[in-house]
Amino acid sequence: MAKGGLATALLHIERAATGRGSWDTAHEWITACVSQPVNSFTGASVFYGAPAVAHILHLAASHWPRTYHQPRTGLNSAVEHVVEQRLAAAHHRIDTAQRPEFHEFDLLGGLTGLGAHLRTRRSQELLREVLTYLVRITLPVHGRSGWWTHLAPSGEQDDRYPGGHGNFGIAHGTPGPLALLSLTYLDGTRVPGQLEAIERILDWMDAWQQNGAARAWWPEALTAAEADQGCTRQSKPLRPSWCYGTPGIATALHHAARATGDADRARTAEAAFLDALEDPDQTHSLTDGTVCHGTAGVRLAARRFAERTDHDIALRILAAASSLPDPGTDATGHGLLEGTAGIALARCSLAAEDPGTGWDALLLLV
Repeated sequence: MAKGGLATALLHIERAATGRGSWDTAHEWITACVSQPVNSFTGASVFYGAPAVAHILHLAASHWPRTYHQPRTGLNSAVEHVVEQRLAAAHHRIDTAQRPEFHEFDLLGGLTGLGAHLRTRRSQELLREVLTYLVRITLPVHGRSGWWTHLAPSGEQDDRYPGGHGNFGIAHGTPGPLALLSLTYLDGTRVPGQLEAIERILDWMDAWQQNGAARAWWPEALTAAEADQGCTRQSKPLRPSWCYGTPGIATALHHAARATGDADRARTAEAAFLDALEDPDQTHSLTDGTVCHGTAGVRLAARRFAERTDHDIALRILAAASSLPDPGTDATGHGLLEGTAGIALARCSLAAEDPGTGWDALLLLV
């Protein structure tokens, strides 16, 4: 789904669900995708392999339940096996006091993303197991937060990050688990220690918030040296993207503010989101139209953010998002995150009056 034909299938499902396309076309794309072997290895994620196909079928089955019942059953079993294996490996890693790779817990490749899928499926028991794991990764390991990875932001060893790094992007860092823990808490799906885990992540986010509440922003990543010195070398907010920028971070913080009943934090998140959209230095760094790090993702995040804020701030956020420069549809391939299908999906959702399939729950926007 991140880069291949599943994203196009999802686009046609969304178009059909919102009355802009044909279910026959959607079914043709779904059939083409499920007719090929599906990878269910332990590294599969909600954007790749069996979980991605299962998610597509889940969204389609909301309209055609009988058509997709049999393939869904087999895929759901495969997904549950993947999640159980990944949870077992993660708990073993924690038990042995080792640091994680961020693909263990993150949204794009890890258990947070798999948890987002389980949330949409309402698979409560297994989702609670994922939440229990996420609670555990908020506990410190060798004097640093449990989500501190020993790798660089690239996911590899890098001499520039000799002690690993702490990641602030919703795609790969702590805001992803924060968003899922908060959204499930709001849903009523709760496990012991969940609220405390949310507060531990918020304490870390507060410690690294820059420039105060009115123009708040956060660094993209921290080196071990920066963490030890208590100071980031990043001097200003960078690209205001969904994946690493303020829109994604502010979204997670707003979910957490609602979960904890913290009105001041909600206002800080709202001000930060709005500032990211109104600051020319930030918006001029948006150079493509993609979901992951371009205007499609920012506009969709703004739409969902505005839907849960009061009238005045919502209008300002929507106006600022609509006035963003449009870099066109240049994209890498046809996938969801950096491709043309993702751009079209976002545009379809932005134009629709009804929520459609709710596909953007995978991005933890809702």
